[in-house]
Amino acid sequence: MTLASSVIEVIGGTPLVSLDRITQAYGVEGRVVAKLDYLNPGFSKKDRAALGVIEAAEAMGELRPGQTVVELTSGNMGTGLAIVCAIKGYPFVAVMSRGNSEERARMMRALGAEVILVDQTPGAERGQVSGGDLALVEKAAEQVTLERSAFRADQFQRDGNWQAHYSTTGPEIWEGTEGRLDGFVDFIGSGGTFFGVSRALKDYNPNIQCFIVEPEGAAVLAGEVAQNPNHPIQGGGYSRSDLAFLDTSLIDGYLQVSGEHAADVTRDLARLEGIFGGFSAGANVAAALKLLEGPMWGRTIAVIICDSGLKYLSTDLWA
Repeated sequence: MTLASSVIEVIGGTPLVSLDRITQAYGVEGRVVAKLDYLNPGFSKKDRAALGVIEAAEAMGELRPGQTVVELTSGNMGTGLAIVCAIKGYPFVAVMSRGNSEERARMMRALGAEVILVDQTPGAERGQVSGGDLALVEKAAEQVTLERSAFRADQFQRDGNWQAHYSTTGPEIWEGTEGRLDGFVDFIGSGGTFFGVSRALKDYNPNIQCFIVEPEGAAVLAGEVAQNPNHPIQGGGYSRSDLAFLDTSLIDGYLQVSGEHAADVTRDLARLEGIFGGFSAGANVAAALKLLEGPMWGRTIAVIICDSGLKYLSTDLWA
């Protein structure tokens, strides 16, 4: 192990763990392997995307020294950007819905970010951020970017997002499984993780099947009309079908998981595997178990543990 000159040099390279206790408890044949990206410095997979977006912008001359960086976030991308910007000397402004957990805002502030919280749509429930809430955050982020002549680290549009996962996360999963992998599932937020990892894995083996995970009642990428855009799985499922990275050639299927089931599996991950993840981690594992119960019985499926359960202590996930 070498001495790093800064914390951004230790982003990535997270452990890969076989969830044998979960598969046994749920009575399925096969293996779920989990990439523990909640062990990144900012406690989420978004550290990779944040570093990828900033370094791509620097390389292309889109980001001036000392320029303010602004981003819409549910908290994880903002935390990653707060870390990267602190090390590289860019002021950072995170724009986030009040519907997201307070822990995230506190962590970003602790890391030196300015956090602007945007009120939810009328009647919205805290902890359940809808596409309408996200639209309000987007409007606020655009205004702040304009007012401050800032660089917008747009995770929904900038290729540095998916490229970070293509160059690091995907190859790490392939190497960690020694190529013995049949599938990959991922809960969709910006789409950067799914499309970066899926593209990398299919470069190694085109027969690996990759599945998008969405909340029940908000599976618009699967072609359904959003009936229930309010759900507790923070960080995705915003009923957006306009994802810039959407490449249907990489999608082998669509899976839906309820917020309640995602929470139950998240708690089982902690209780059975000692993995303290968030809602989306539970959604990913629940989707993988669904595949092992049916069409991929006996196979090996990779998932991402997207972020830490520490970011949800104020929610009912750990009540």
